[in-house]
Amino acid sequence: MNFDLTDDQRAIQDAVGTICADFDDDYWLRKDREGGFPEDFYGAMAKAGWLGIAMPQEYGGAGLGIFEACLMLEAVSGSGAGMSGASAIHMNVFGLHPVVVHGNDEQKRRWLPPIIQGEAKACFGVTEPNTGLNTLKLKTMAVRKGDHYVVNGQKIWTSTAQVAHKILLLVRTTPVEESKGTHGLTLFYTDLNRSRIEVREIEKMGRKAVDSNQIFIDNLEIPVEDRIGEEGKGFSYILHGLNPERCLLAAEATGLGRVALRRAARYAGERIVFDRPIGKNQGIQHPLAERWVDLEAGTLMYRRAAWLYDQGRECGAEANAAKFFCAEAGFRAAEQAILTHGGMGYAKEYHVERYFREAMLPRLAPVSTQLILSFIAEKVLGLPKSY
Repeated sequence: MNFDLTDDQRAIQDAVGTICADFDDDYWLRKDREGGFPEDFYGAMAKAGWLGIAMPQEYGGAGLGIFEACLMLEAVSGSGAGMSGASAIHMNVFGLHPVVVHGNDEQKRRWLPPIIQGEAKACFGVTEPNTGLNTLKLKTMAVRKGDHYVVNGQKIWTSTAQVAHKILLLVRTTPVEESKGTHGLTLFYTDLNRSRIEVREIEKMGRKAVDSNQIFIDNLEIPVEDRIGEEGKGFSYILHGLNPERCLLAAEATGLGRVALRRAARYAGERIVFDRPIGKNQGIQHPLAERWVDLEAGTLMYRRAAWLYDQGRECGAEANAAKFFCAEAGFRAAEQAILTHGGMGYAKEYHVERYFREAMLPRLAPVSTQLILSFIAEKVLGLPKSY
């Protein structure tokens, strides 16, 4: 088996790294303090054509795979942009995958080019306050009235809703008590009509540059032509995007861990205590070396999962395992970076505390550690379903 990247794949890493070099640690520290969507970074990535890396060529995309998209997002995160930089473009890369797979030709022509060119931003409306990860119990309801649907309900943790033009919205079209199995949920991609959708930002631990929100939907009218696929099959459409998203999150967490590790190693080599660099002490060396081993293993895991997906092969276990392992590896690397810096690791000017706060995100979203382990226990180990 050949583990080497191709010349084209290495070129992706180099080209993305060149763009990210214009947005240094001080830029992201400022965004972390002040908030505000990183429009200039987003624009630079769009201008260079990276937002459409995994989109079909006939609509202006590059037509590459999730593997290449993972390399791109790892490079973004690993530049020091962390989850702030990755999350700013994450939705463009994978979010409209249900449209690519299940949308009709007219919808693809209408929706994909603006996302690829960076002219439109989209947000993802799935999670609800009272259902969490129990997606089949969503309560937001869409009622059809002639040539349109009327939607009422709430969503939470909807990223970029402050700046988004569009929303990919999963809602109920059949009452939960009448639904069987996964049927009853319908997927739409429509305008984020702010006269009918109230957006309230959630103050949070990190990644202030990319807003997270609770949204309240009051009699939102959605044209039938904004429905993706058949009514009632939205959950199955969403599933097509789950494994790619897990691969992308794994790559982003790995990149974040790598930049934290680089900073820690550099500091350990420069910091003099008791007339010697602290990096000369095995108590400093060994934990950093272990974090490198973790990140190397995580890299192999996410790349294998992404490769399997691009080959059209089953990869549920591999994608979930990669997300689980890389999230933990990235977090441990960020934690060790703070410990290596000692007291200065607590200071914002050294950046590692920002990495540490952002490293919590891949552990929490888009699926919890516990659900991943339950999935693997059931689907791989053959144990009884636990929930």
